[in-house]
Amino acid sequence: MEERWDPEIKKYFRKVLYSITYGLMWLMACATFGIYFQLAYTNGKPFIFTALYYAGVIITMGLLIRWYYLTWRK
Repeated sequence: MEERWDPEIKKYFRKVLYSITYGLMWLMACATFGIYFQLAYTNGKPFIFTALYYAGVIITMGLLIRWYYLTWRK
């Protein structure tokens, strides 16, 4: 049986799929911790929890963007 897909096209589609998947996973994790666990709001809790949440969001977004850059640079 002959192969129908060019290996370069498979690599490209895999990059697209992983990029969308990791982006959505990051977004769902941020929304879950921020909204469901109410870490994005300062309603009667110490401010440190909210500050740590937003610091984590910014750091992980930077890591995700770095991963995107390294993945798509090749």
